[in-house]
Amino acid sequence: MYKILDRGEAIDLQRMVGVFPVEESDGLQAAVEEGIDVGTDGIESIEEHADEFDIVFEATSSHVHTDNAPVYDDLGLFAIDLTPAAVGPYTVPVVNLDDVVGGTRNINMVTCGGQATIPIVDAVNRVANVEYAEMISHIASKSAGPGTRKNIDSFTQTTSAGLEAVGGADEGKAIITLNPAEPPIMMRNTVYTKVHESTDVEEVRESVRDIESAIQSYVPGYEVTLEPERKSQSDVAFDLGDSAILTTMLEVEGEGQHLPPYAGNLDIMTSAALGAGERIATQYMETGAIGGGLDD
Repeated sequence: MYKILDRGEAIDLQRMVGVFPVEESDGLQAAVEEGIDVGTDGIESIEEHADEFDIVFEATSSHVHTDNAPVYDDLGLFAIDLTPAAVGPYTVPVVNLDDVVGGTRNINMVTCGGQATIPIVDAVNRVANVEYAEMISHIASKSAGPGTRKNIDSFTQTTSAGLEAVGGADEGKAIITLNPAEPPIMMRNTVYTKVHESTDVEEVRESVRDIESAIQSYVPGYEVTLEPERKSQSDVAFDLGDSAILTTMLEVEGEGQHLPPYAGNLDIMTSAALGAGERIATQYMETGAIGGGLDD
């Protein structure tokens, strides 16, 4: 809500929908304070007012979105899925947004860790084939709500698949940790990519700098803290053959519109979703159709 109110240019926020009474929901109370209409009956509130809007941002949980997705499709609404349900194609704005917005009414924003690390894998893959990619995402325990905690399995599965489908890795693996440290830590991510030992590391670093700059256009707090560093056979205890491991580290700080700055994991998801929504809304204004002409 706050991302759209602060930065939305092609999107007009019509309604915030939840499943609890307004007096029991901080989010719905915040919407009321901003003059936004609210609904408290979940998908039924969407069905009742479906003629008022074109796009739905779903930030519930994997199983809820899986149930809701067919309803949105029947109503002719475009769903931007912020859960790991992966009903629609994996979408990372700086990598493949324009490739997926046509021909579908449902896109999946992968996960917070996916939005942070898949672009790095893609940047490496532009220079050298990534045989294997592994990401480890550390987030503050306080920034992981009940939806995130229920979705841990889906997080790892969806992020792993996204490293391959969008990042271009031949094989991907994802790990997430919730850190209870006080004060809360910023979102930190480590990305390992296995490439051929002849890979030009400086060329990879330049590619990573380019993708970092692109992400910062919509996530200002995104920062690569360690540019790709090579580990060759002499640096590891296992057989690399003719490959090398590149290690990249990054941090994400939130903008702090509503959530604290350490909640970069939530900030990058909402920022990516807004970027996708703006592109879809612009397409609608240009063509009169959402989903690449599916309305025709």
